[in-house]
Amino acid sequence: MAGVCALLLAGCGGGSSGGDGASGASGAGERAGAAAPARKAVPRAEPLPEALRKGAEVNVSDGQTVGVGMPLSVTFARPVPASGRAAVEKRLKVTTDNGTTGSWSWVKDRNLHDGQRIDYRPRTYWKPGTRITVRAGEAIDRTVTVGRSLVATVDVRTHTMTVVKAGTTRRVPVTAGAPGMDTWNGTMVVSDKQRRVFMDSRTVGYGDAYKGYYDYAVHLTTSGTYLHQNPKADTYAGRTNVTHGCIGLATDGTARRFYEEVVPGDVIRVTGSKETVAPGNGYGDWNVPWDEWKAGSAL
Repeated sequence: MAGVCALLLAGCGGGSSGGDGASGASGAGERAGAAAPARKAVPRAEPLPEALRKGAEVNVSDGQTVGVGMPLSVTFARPVPASGRAAVEKRLKVTTDNGTTGSWSWVKDRNLHDGQRIDYRPRTYWKPGTRITVRAGEAIDRTVTVGRSLVATVDVRTHTMTVVKAGTTRRVPVTAGAPGMDTWNGTMVVSDKQRRVFMDSRTVGYGDAYKGYYDYAVHLTTSGTYLHQNPKADTYAGRTNVTHGCIGLATDGTARRFYEEVVPGDVIRVTGSKETVAPGNGYGDWNVPWDEWKAGSAL
């Protein structure tokens, strides 16, 4: 089984202030419903050094269907020194069935040491239907398929979320982080989702502000930002921002509908807020300009 990047989920946080808390949250990506077609031949990859093979994890499962924003992310149990990173990259082979190319870049994960995480993405989002294979000897061998496109843009100033899914568009009222508890700005990628998540404000320094379960939780950052059902949205969605950093959806079926249609790798963009989410806080890779992203490669 492929491991999901060790994100040590702490709570629903936004901006520099943290956010709604969740303890012990985890989730697995959705799998493709239909049987995958036969694979094309892909280049053989040299195995990783023995010291890195043990504990190496990939953020996708073989046969998984992912959204257009999903990077391929490999983490190691121990840091790779700068002098050894080029050799590691040469052993990581990525191929696609439509010629899409991209670049690896070393990312400082929020909960890991420098040199423990490397991500791969193209210049722009993956094209729907793309089949992607990542290999590194026997330790890593995964093929995933990019599903339909879903990009949701949250404007914290107008308290709305515009969902563009496979060419169709709809607007959804939301409530985001209140002043001083601002939702992260920038592009985030869904890492997983859970039907219910326990959130405790004490895990993110908000005292006894809240403690309990929240439904239809779509996970966006390591620091704990979620897009989830929030009873406060029944009153404030579309009007004002009142959360502790998360994005709240109403209990009238709005949250459930979004939860049921979203898959890991779908894109959530936040505009009009303050600090931009860091690349290593979940999958914030798309906030890095392409030239800077390529410069993060050791090759």
